[in-house]
Amino acid sequence: MLRVGVIGASGYVGAELLRILAGHPTVTITAVTSEHNAGKPLQQVFPHLAGRFSLTLETFDATQIASKTDLVFLALPHMTSMPAVDACLKAGLRVIDLSADFRLNDPADYQTWYGAAHLFPELLSEAVYGMPEFNRERIREARLVAAPGCYPTAAILQLAPLFQKQLIHNDLVVIDAKSGISGAGRKTSLASHFPEAHDGVEAYNLGQHRHTPEIEQGLREIVSRSTQNASPSEPEIRVTFTPTRVPMNRGILSTAFVRLRTQMSTEELRAIYQEYYRDEPFVCVTEKDQLPNPHDVRGSNRCDLAVYVDQRTGWTTLLAALDNLVKGAGGQAVQAMNLMVGNAESTGLDVVGIFP
Repeated sequence: MLRVGVIGASGYVGAELLRILAGHPTVTITAVTSEHNAGKPLQQVFPHLAGRFSLTLETFDATQIASKTDLVFLALPHMTSMPAVDACLKAGLRVIDLSADFRLNDPADYQTWYGAAHLFPELLSEAVYGMPEFNRERIREARLVAAPGCYPTAAILQLAPLFQKQLIHNDLVVIDAKSGISGAGRKTSLASHFPEAHDGVEAYNLGQHRHTPEIEQGLREIVSRSTQNASPSEPEIRVTFTPTRVPMNRGILSTAFVRLRTQMSTEELRAIYQEYYRDEPFVCVTEKDQLPNPHDVRGSNRCDLAVYVDQRTGWTTLLAALDNLVKGAGGQAVQAMNLMVGNAESTGLDVVGIFP
């Protein structure tokens, strides 16, 4: 059995990791940490896990954690995660980091978008972006995996076939993405306070959301691996990204608008997507007239995709729905863990979502 620790286990992502790993056939959870809840039994913090774990939350100490684990998930806030990742790596652990601290390749981008210098820039070249659909082989060999953000997971999956095949204009991409309140984390804030969030829909961080450079970087890497030669005059990839909070617990619906280079029908474009994702266990291209809905993927590691070509206006609409805490966080991280340790990729994840 693989001995696994969850660092920062008392947040929403930590809880989702524990829920998934509780049913994983090759994993045993041997350490859970929380600075705010240290000393409390895990089931006291998360009653829904009662009877599944006999663990007590502890403070983080990399040496102590390394003595009883082989691999750790870090579900800590950005900046806080950096020194913890470094300490775990030095202690000989394999690490999957769910913060944003190791997702961007360039430390200058981190400084620009997160407002602070990266403390361990030398680790950025080693960190592997943990989206299995595009980095499967690199993840298998990785010591440090940077789990993707929830919005970028939806955006990159819905746009990747078009960028890889160079079917759209690089600088005409508009993304309108709606997320449940759990995307803001478990720590209380005015934005997630029930009277503020209930019955309201709020756009935020227009033009400056920190997932923007992650989306653009992921799409650039997909283009760079394309066997087709891009035109040297092609503009740099730029996306206009607007995130919006909606009053639901979990889920993301990402709507992207693009312009195709050549005319095609919705059926032709859908066929391209179906072929592109044919062998992906957790990406589903919906059938005609069935549109993705976060309600349909809740609790699962699935991302549902749909496409629509508007012949009248010349714009194409791409839809992606996923659970921000599963495929957008904990589930995708477990997917990466399976690759790192030689399991079948879907081990512990091939479960049906919750309905209603």
